[in-house]
Amino acid sequence: MVLKVFFPQCCNRADSGLLVGRWISGHDSAVVLAVIHYPFIPGQVKQYVQKMQAKSGVELSVLGSWSLPKDGQEGMESFLRDLSTIFPKERWLQINRELGKMGFTCQVLHRDQNGKVVQWEKKKKVEGGDGESGGDEEQQQEEEEEEGKVIFVHYEQKQVMFSQLHPVENGVPDPKTDPPSELRQMFQTVAGNAPLFFLDRYDDGPLKSTHWQSEGREASIIVELLKQASIPLCMLISWLLSIWSWICNFRIFSLYPLRFLSSKLSTCVQLSYRTEHMRTLSSMKPAAGHTQFMRKANIVVSFLVDVSLGMLLIWWLYRDNHISMLANALVPAADHVAKELEELLQWLMGAPAGLKMNRALDQVLGRFFLYHIHLWISYVHLMSPFIEGILWYGGLSACFGLTFALSLLSDMVALLTFHIYCFYVYGARLYCLKIYGLSSLWRLFRGKKWNVLRQRVDSCSYDLDQLFIGTLLFTVLLFLLPTTALYYLVFTLLRLVVVLFQGVLHLSVDFINSFPLFAVVLRLTRSYRLAEGVKFRVLCEEPGTALHLLMEINPLKFSSVVQTYRTPTYSCYPKDSWAALIKKLFVGELIYPWRHKTTKTD
Repeated sequence: MVLKVFFPQCCNRADSGLLVGRWISGHDSAVVLAVIHYPFIPGQVKQYVQKMQAKSGVELSVLGSWSLPKDGQEGMESFLRDLSTIFPKERWLQINRELGKMGFTCQVLHRDQNGKVVQWEKKKKVEGGDGESGGDEEQQQEEEEEEGKVIFVHYEQKQVMFSQLHPVENGVPDPKTDPPSELRQMFQTVAGNAPLFFLDRYDDGPLKSTHWQSEGREASIIVELLKQASIPLCMLISWLLSIWSWICNFRIFSLYPLRFLSSKLSTCVQLSYRTEHMRTLSSMKPAAGHTQFMRKANIVVSFLVDVSLGMLLIWWLYRDNHISMLANALVPAADHVAKELEELLQWLMGAPAGLKMNRALDQVLGRFFLYHIHLWISYVHLMSPFIEGILWYGGLSACFGLTFALSLLSDMVALLTFHIYCFYVYGARLYCLKIYGLSSLWRLFRGKKWNVLRQRVDSCSYDLDQLFIGTLLFTVLLFLLPTTALYYLVFTLLRLVVVLFQGVLHLSVDFINSFPLFAVVLRLTRSYRLAEGVKFRVLCEEPGTALHLLMEINPLKFSSVVQTYRTPTYSCYPKDSWAALIKKLFVGELIYPWRHKTTKTD
């Protein structure tokens, strides 16, 4: 196998010293993490490596030596070579870089059973008798030459340190049944050795090293202050949530009417959804993994954006007296809708589109719906003095976020269009009754009946009286069907317009709640943080040196980012297909306007 050495780009011009890293188990690869500069004491290097290994939990060792010739350091290469006896390992990498060349030369020293250090190319010996053919000897020689090859894979240590390969592994995989890949082990090695990178050249210690933070540790005072401020903030949120849970546990809220309304109103559903988010954020435990960290970050950013949009809405509503303008326009709009409905019913009670309807049933249905419209107009005019106050106090709910305002608007639309919903329910129930009655009587004509126990259609013999009564009922229902179907069609279209508007509001709320804005911004600004894979390109291929490849990170696609880190939400409506929806409309089954709180879906 070819030996692959993952070498950090920040160490290309490091001073001579020792290579600290890890041999990847199960693969012929080594990951170089840092270079400890000369001068050093080997005992201190051993203690430092053991200390870092205890902190990170990753097996570390001295992989070999790194030599960059400088004036006054003659004999450094042989000195570093002799250190292989102090740090006994099965293999010892001796990497040299000559001035004026980009490539490195690498010698792999192998320790045999007697403890003697030999070069890797001489490790294998041809074992065979004189009867072996020349072709076998050539093949063996080619295998030895292939075995002695070394490939340097240069990587950006900071990017690999903070990147996360996808798909993300949840939990701890079993190394026997699901062994991690070589690339994933390399990423985990770099990410798990964060304590190793705390040593920089400004530390007053006996050891100096080169790595991606050797010029000084990266830190942010703002981030550190936010971390310190998050502790009392989480305690305050936990205390408020405990009070809110205590209030919600009152017995009066467990009564059926209140429990039913709270499960159907969009505002209550959004309130419970945000309460769950706050419980997740107020947890004092740090994020267990990358997925949980991204989920918390997306929730925080989503909440901040939601509140910011809500404050903008409040600023617009209470500026230039827009609340009064909306209240003054609401009652005339309701009167206009009622007038249009009355004209529509008058048109249906006549001869709509030249169709000849059943006049008796047409008049009964028309007057019934007109009576409901008059009741609704009376109710709206009775509530008109309180509409401005309702809008004024309802607008304050936007301080909790734009999603609360949109949910409240959806509930207000449901209440203001309740008469249209009633018309739709009356028409749908009457139409559904006739459809199922006609289908049952049609089976009677064919000598069939529906078996309720076995859920199938069975043969049945009917007497003459049953057939006669069935024929009369079938004729009556068939001739009354066009009138009922016309009313059902008109009010279904009106109901679909209201449902479409509420659906847009619900989709907007779910978009704000579930869109992973933090992940998308992270993908835009620091694409290496979300890695889908890597790609390699030839960096240097000079004669007399090893092959050098540059490893670059392939960022995750935006569609994959949204799909992977989308926050689970409550579905607004049952997930019916278009075919199921059309079937419901055809047979007269109800399409409920209420928001259904179901199980979480990704």
